[in-house]
Amino acid sequence: MTRAVIRHETWTLEPDREPDAEPTTYAMQCAVCGEFSEAALDFAEPQSWVAKHCGKNPSHHTFRGVITRPWRTWRHV
Repeated sequence: MTRAVIRHETWTLEPDREPDAEPTTYAMQCAVCGEFSEAALDFAEPQSWVAKHCGKNPSHHTFRGVITRPWRTWRHV
C-alpha cells in the first residue's frame, strides 16, 4: 500500500533587501523593433538610450520599461 504524507506550509515572497541581494536594474525596449537598451542601475541611462533611438528611428515612439528586481522566498516554521 502506498501512503503519501502531505503537509501545508506557508511561504512568503518579498523583495530581496538583504545586503548581498542583486541590484535592481532598469532597461527600455523599443516596442516597434524589439531592440533593448543596456540594463543599468540608474534609470537615466535607459532614458538617454530612448532619446538616441528615437533620433535614429523617427517612427519608433513606443517603448516598454523593463525593471529587474530581486525577490526571495522564505518558509514560515
